[in-house]
Parts: sequence; C-alpha cells; structure tokens
Amino acid sequence: MEHAYSSRIVWTGNRGTGTSGYRTYDRTWDIAVPGKPVVSCSNDPLLGGDPAKMNPEDLLLSALAACHMLWYLHYAADAGITVTSYEDDPVGIGEVSAGGAGRFSAAVLRPHVILRAGADLGFAEAIHHRIHEVCFIARSVNFPIRYEPTFEFV
Repeated sequence: MEHAYSSRIVWTGNRGTGTSGYRTYDRTWDIAVPGKPVVSCSNDPLLGGDPAKMNPEDLLLSALAACHMLWYLHYAADAGITVTSYEDDPVGIGEVSAGGAGRFSAAVLRPHVILRAGADLGFAEAIHHRIHEVCFIARSVNFPIRYEPTFEFV
C-alpha cells in the first residue's frame, strides 16, 4: 500500500535583494503542511543559521526518535506492558567532508521509559531492537542507529 505525504516549503530569507550575493540572504524558510501549524526553520548554526529555529538535521533526528517512540508504545501496549512516560534525548552524529558536503554517520536513541511495576524488563528492552524492522523513518535512512534505553518503574 502506498502513502503520499505533502509539505510546502516557503523561503523567507529574502532581505530585499534576493540571492544577489552569498551573504545577502538568510537561510530561513517555513514548513507549511495544510491544516497544521507553520514551523519556521533555519540552516544549521554552523553554517550561519538561526540557532533558535529548527534546522533539517534537527527535524530528521526528531522524526527518527518520534517514529521509534510511536512503535515502542504500540509494541508495549500489544505486550501488556504499561508505559507511563517516555522521553528521548537522541544524538545524531554528523560528518563533513573537505568539500563541505555533510551527512549523518550514525544516530543514538536514548529513550528513558517509565514502566508500571511488574513489567518484564527484558522484554521491554528487547522491543527497542525490533523497531528498526518497521519504523518508516529508520527504514529510510542509510546510517546505523543504536539504542541506549534506560528504564524506571512506578
């Protein structure tokens, strides 16, 4: 079954003279998906972007972690494991070549999961290692993803 996703990217960085010179425009844009709030973005701060705005690398890493979380919650519910809290502080490892081209070389997901007392910890941890088989985003990237979950019980 095929799914289609759509988005609208609108460059907002024209200071009045467009791209008349390399330093005459901002690397900013809005993501506008119909029916959803607009997300204002910028280039990576290392490349002169606004550090207060999301950049493509932030968005990719966040999408990867969110997809993982949603599948984790699904598998936990199916297994009768009650998750009461889930937070992740993922890290994306990037590299830049001498010519300036960059890429992600790895990502580490570090979810902190709070489980209801009595949950099978071994199974709760094993779920993380199954998700790469089904997560839309994880299956779409070409870099390795590691999982370093921590757990608590309530």
